[in-house]
Amino acid sequence: MSETQTDLTTGPLKLNFLSHGTLESTDTEKSRRFYEEFLGFEVVRSSPISLLLRMGGSNTMAVVEVKTKEPMPMLNHNGLDVSTKADVDAAHAKAVAQTEKWGIKKVTRPLDQHGTYCFFICDPDDNWWEILTNPEGGYSWMFERGEQTGRGHLDKDFERPEGTG
Repeated sequence: MSETQTDLTTGPLKLNFLSHGTLESTDTEKSRRFYEEFLGFEVVRSSPISLLLRMGGSNTMAVVEVKTKEPMPMLNHNGLDVSTKADVDAAHAKAVAQTEKWGIKKVTRPLDQHGTYCFFICDPDDNWWEILTNPEGGYSWMFERGEQTGRGHLDKDFERPEGTG
Protein backbone atom coordinates (compact mmCIF):
# COMPACT_ATOMS: atom_id res chain seq x y z
CA MET A 1 0.00 0.00 0.00
CA SER A 2 1.43 3.42 -0.94
CA GLU A 3 1.76 6.39 1.39
CA THR A 4 -1.26 8.06 -0.25
CA GLN A 5 -3.61 5.07 0.18
CA THR A 6 -5.71 4.45 3.26
CA ASP A 7 -6.48 1.01 4.67
CA LEU A 8 -10.29 1.08 4.74
CA THR A 9 -10.39 -1.16 7.79
CA THR A 10 -8.14 1.11 9.83
CA GLY A 11 -8.75 4.49 8.18
CA PRO A 12 -10.25 7.26 10.29
CA LEU A 13 -13.77 6.88 8.82
CA LYS A 14 -13.94 3.04 8.78
CA LEU A 15 -15.62 2.96 5.35
CA ASN A 16 -16.66 -0.30 3.67
CA PHE A 17 -17.88 0.27 0.12
CA LEU A 18 -18.49 2.89 -2.59
CA SER A 19 -22.21 2.19 -2.92
CA HIS A 20 -23.71 4.82 -5.22
CA GLY A 21 -23.59 8.08 -7.11
CA THR A 22 -26.42 10.48 -7.86
CA LEU A 23 -27.88 11.86 -11.10
CA GLU A 24 -30.58 14.47 -11.51
CA SER A 25 -33.65 14.17 -13.74
CA THR A 26 -36.53 16.49 -14.55
CA ASP A 27 -38.87 13.57 -15.41
CA THR A 28 -38.18 10.25 -13.65
CA GLU A 29 -40.68 8.28 -15.78
CA LYS A 30 -39.08 9.42 -19.04
CA SER A 31 -35.62 8.82 -17.56
CA ARG A 32 -36.62 5.36 -16.36
CA ARG A 33 -37.64 4.31 -19.87
CA PHE A 34 -34.31 5.59 -21.26
CA TYR A 35 -32.24 3.84 -18.58
CA GLU A 36 -34.15 0.55 -18.80
CA GLU A 37 -35.03 0.26 -22.48
CA PHE A 38 -32.06 2.00 -24.13
CA LEU A 39 -29.09 1.66 -21.75
CA GLY A 40 -30.28 -1.64 -20.27
CA PHE A 41 -30.09 -0.82 -16.55
CA GLU A 42 -32.03 -2.70 -13.91
CA VAL A 43 -34.24 0.02 -12.35
CA VAL A 44 -36.33 0.22 -9.17
CA ARG A 45 -38.36 3.14 -7.90
CA SER A 46 -37.03 4.16 -4.48
CA SER A 47 -39.54 6.97 -3.80
CA PRO A 48 -42.12 9.01 -5.73
CA ILE A 49 -39.27 11.22 -7.02
CA SER A 50 -36.32 8.82 -7.23
CA LEU A 51 -34.99 5.70 -8.90
CA LEU A 52 -32.06 3.36 -8.32
CA LEU A 53 -30.10 2.01 -11.31
CA ARG A 54 -27.75 -0.94 -11.36
CA MET A 55 -25.84 -2.88 -13.99
CA GLY A 56 -23.43 -5.74 -13.61
CA GLY A 57 -22.57 -5.27 -9.93
CA SER A 58 -23.54 -3.89 -6.54
CA ASN A 59 -22.78 -0.22 -7.17
CA THR A 60 -25.90 1.83 -7.91
CA MET A 61 -26.82 5.22 -9.28
CA ALA A 62 -29.62 7.16 -7.63
CA VAL A 63 -31.71 9.31 -9.96
CA VAL A 64 -33.53 12.15 -8.21
CA GLU A 65 -36.18 14.34 -9.83
CA VAL A 66 -35.57 18.08 -9.55
CA LYS A 67 -37.53 21.06 -10.86
CA THR A 68 -34.57 22.59 -12.73
CA LYS A 69 -31.26 20.99 -13.66
CA GLU A 70 -27.90 22.29 -14.76
CA PRO A 71 -26.24 20.27 -17.54
CA MET A 72 -23.60 17.80 -16.33
CA PRO A 73 -20.13 18.78 -17.57
CA MET A 74 -18.83 16.13 -19.99
CA LEU A 75 -15.76 15.58 -17.79
CA ASN A 76 -18.11 14.34 -15.02
CA HIS A 77 -19.45 11.53 -17.23
CA ASN A 78 -20.42 8.00 -16.18
CA GLY A 79 -18.72 5.02 -17.83
CA LEU A 80 -20.45 1.98 -19.33
CA ASP A 81 -18.00 -0.73 -20.34
CA VAL A 82 -18.05 -3.07 -23.32
CA SER A 83 -15.47 -5.66 -24.32
CA THR A 84 -14.33 -4.71 -27.82
CA LYS A 85 -14.02 -1.90 -30.33
CA ALA A 86 -16.69 -3.67 -32.40
CA ASP A 87 -19.02 -3.44 -29.38
CA VAL A 88 -18.33 0.31 -29.14
CA ASP A 89 -19.04 0.75 -32.86
CA ALA A 90 -22.29 -1.27 -32.60
CA ALA A 91 -23.46 0.77 -29.58
CA HIS A 92 -22.57 3.98 -31.41
CA ALA A 93 -24.60 2.96 -34.49
CA LYS A 94 -27.62 2.20 -32.29
CA ALA A 95 -27.26 5.47 -30.38
CA VAL A 96 -27.10 7.48 -33.60
CA ALA A 97 -30.05 5.59 -35.11
CA GLN A 98 -32.18 6.08 -31.98
CA THR A 99 -31.21 9.65 -31.03
CA GLU A 100 -34.61 11.12 -31.84
CA LYS A 101 -36.59 8.24 -30.28
CA TRP A 102 -34.88 8.67 -26.90
CA GLY A 103 -34.24 12.40 -26.94
CA ILE A 104 -30.48 11.94 -26.88
CA LYS A 105 -28.97 15.42 -27.08
CA LYS A 106 -25.53 14.58 -28.45
CA VAL A 107 -23.53 11.55 -29.60
CA THR A 108 -19.79 11.99 -30.19
CA ARG A 109 -17.89 9.93 -32.72
CA PRO A 110 -15.92 6.89 -31.50
CA LEU A 111 -12.20 7.47 -31.03
CA ASP A 112 -9.11 6.30 -29.21
CA GLN A 113 -8.86 8.54 -26.17
CA HIS A 114 -7.13 8.31 -22.78
CA GLY A 115 -6.05 4.77 -23.51
CA THR A 116 -9.42 3.38 -24.57
CA TYR A 117 -11.80 3.33 -27.52
CA CYS A 118 -15.00 5.17 -26.71
CA PHE A 119 -17.77 7.61 -27.52
CA PHE A 120 -20.04 9.80 -25.38
CA ILE A 121 -23.81 10.28 -25.18
CA CYS A 122 -25.58 13.26 -23.62
CA ASP A 123 -28.90 11.87 -22.37
CA PRO A 124 -32.30 13.65 -22.24
CA ASP A 125 -31.44 15.01 -18.75
CA ASP A 126 -28.08 16.44 -19.89
CA ASN A 127 -26.12 13.67 -18.13
CA TRP A 128 -23.07 12.35 -20.00
CA TRP A 129 -22.32 8.64 -20.54
CA GLU A 130 -19.12 7.18 -21.96
CA ILE A 131 -19.36 3.82 -23.77
CA LEU A 132 -15.85 2.39 -23.67
CA THR A 133 -13.72 -0.71 -24.05
CA ASN A 134 -12.60 -2.11 -20.72
CA PRO A 135 -11.92 -5.59 -19.36
CA GLU A 136 -14.21 -7.23 -16.81
CA GLY A 137 -13.96 -5.21 -13.60
CA GLY A 138 -13.67 -1.85 -15.38
CA TYR A 139 -10.69 0.24 -14.31
CA SER A 140 -9.87 -2.01 -11.35
CA TRP A 141 -6.82 -3.26 -13.28
CA MET A 142 -5.28 0.21 -12.79
CA PHE A 143 -4.97 -0.45 -9.06
CA GLU A 144 -2.82 -3.51 -9.81
CA ARG A 145 -0.45 -1.21 -11.71
CA GLY A 146 -0.19 1.27 -8.87
CA GLU A 147 0.66 4.97 -9.06
CA GLN A 148 1.39 6.31 -12.55
CA THR A 149 3.93 8.95 -13.50
CA GLY A 150 4.20 11.32 -16.44
CA ARG A 151 1.01 11.31 -18.53
CA GLY A 152 -0.10 7.98 -17.04
CA HIS A 153 -3.06 6.43 -18.87
CA LEU A 154 -3.26 9.54 -21.08
CA ASP A 155 0.06 8.61 -22.74
CA LYS A 156 -0.44 7.27 -26.29
CA ASP A 157 2.05 4.46 -25.49
CA PHE A 158 0.36 3.46 -22.22
CA GLU A 159 -0.05 -0.31 -22.19
CA ARG A 160 -3.65 -1.33 -21.49
CA PRO A 161 -5.05 -4.82 -21.07
CA GLU A 162 -5.33 -6.72 -24.34
CA GLY A 163 -8.32 -5.89 -26.53
CA THR A 164 -9.36 -2.67 -24.82
CA GLY A 165 -7.40 0.01 -26.62
